[in-house]
Amino acid sequence: MEHLPLAFFFLLLSVLSLAVWTDGGSIGVNYGRVADNLPPATKVVQLLKSQGVQKVKIYDADPAVLHAFAGTGIRLTVDLPNEKLFAAARSLSFSLDWVQQNVADYPTTQIEAIAVGNEVFVDTHNTTRFLVPAMKNIHTALVKHNLHNAIKISSPIALSALQASYPSSAGSFRPELIEPVFKPMLEFLRQTGSYLMVNAYPFFAYESNSDVISLDYALFRENPGVVDAGNGLRYFSLFDAQIDAVFAAMSALKYDDIKMVVTETGWPSKGDENEVGASKDNAAAYNGNLVRRILTGGGTPLRRQADLTVYLFALFNENKKPGPSSEQNYGLFYPNQDKVYDVPLTVEGLKNYHDTGKSAPAGGGQRGVAAPVKGGRGGVSKSSSANTWCVAKGEAGKEKLQAALDFACGEGGADCRPIQRGSTCYDPNTLEAHASYAFNSYYQMKGRAFWTCDFGGAASIVSQPPKYGKCDFPTGY
Repeated sequence: MEHLPLAFFFLLLSVLSLAVWTDGGSIGVNYGRVADNLPPATKVVQLLKSQGVQKVKIYDADPAVLHAFAGTGIRLTVDLPNEKLFAAARSLSFSLDWVQQNVADYPTTQIEAIAVGNEVFVDTHNTTRFLVPAMKNIHTALVKHNLHNAIKISSPIALSALQASYPSSAGSFRPELIEPVFKPMLEFLRQTGSYLMVNAYPFFAYESNSDVISLDYALFRENPGVVDAGNGLRYFSLFDAQIDAVFAAMSALKYDDIKMVVTETGWPSKGDENEVGASKDNAAAYNGNLVRRILTGGGTPLRRQADLTVYLFALFNENKKPGPSSEQNYGLFYPNQDKVYDVPLTVEGLKNYHDTGKSAPAGGGQRGVAAPVKGGRGGVSKSSSANTWCVAKGEAGKEKLQAALDFACGEGGADCRPIQRGSTCYDPNTLEAHASYAFNSYYQMKGRAFWTCDFGGAASIVSQPPKYGKCDFPTGY
């Protein structure tokens, strides 16, 4: 055999390497707009194209955004907001009009999916029962326009929809959601060839359990790994463990064939003093290593062939998001379009990417690696302070209370099931009563640290048990 020139050998090696990399998953970005200082959508499109982004998810179907993306080739996922689920579920004519006005009227905008609602199971407006009927009506509307093969329908779930996530092999959905929601939704996804949308945030689990979860494990860095006692698989990242917990939950219901898209994941570059791990270096490491992990392919330990599509949260820092400081600091870019940190979003960009940071354990000594904790977003360490409760300030005003309530029951991860219609703390059905329960749930989960009972001035700490009807407020989890 004739010897090949050395230069040709390295060229061949590079081509083969690139071929392997391009066989992986794909990366998209969430374009949230809860801010008053963002550039116009036309400039955002230019920014996305300059970064090689080919997939974008938005949280509505804003006409200015849909027009801006027309003819760009960027594939969009649009959202039917939670507050429209009732109308979409009860009225086919509403669904037909919505699809006409927000999808069909934009033939040159490449809409590839519709997210029907977002984290509906933690929505305080009790929209869960409308979810599947709304998805079916929207699908019927797509069929009318012959768009049902090109556009998929799903609904993003938070990890709080899981009853258990540790070990991953024991992943299961909350029992009260299985028959009324998950089984019919998964069957709908199977029949329409769609996929389950999942929002997964290793940051929440790490931030609440930094004494037992290794930062290296959370940031995709080198670590010893964790063996799942249920199936013997070894995990080297918290992200993979969380995703496989959802796969296991689907498998338990005999829906192994349903694919998954991670519609949100990210890490904040800044946070309050008590938000352990929120830093620019950690955010850069998480997102950079995640991009490399996804684009180089390989699936998860449980689903080796499951090349994932993952949407980073978020494109910009959003200065009007309620909640702790971290909520305003998930962006890859500042509103002036400068990078918060440098992270590649394409295979080409990965060629020069290196995570040069080194994780340091929070609070001192070396910790072992731990798997994800039960319940999705993770449990928390408890303080030893005396019994106190967090309640809503009625004088804060309806708008502030509602925004804080939405945060607590949504991204905050509070247990708001007791204030759903028909549950023990639904009555009295007032905003102040429901907000008080949600605020207190969040406060107790965070170990009763005083700074977790503020909610932008909408809450205060009390030392006497709150009284709202027959509802008992917990003092710990």
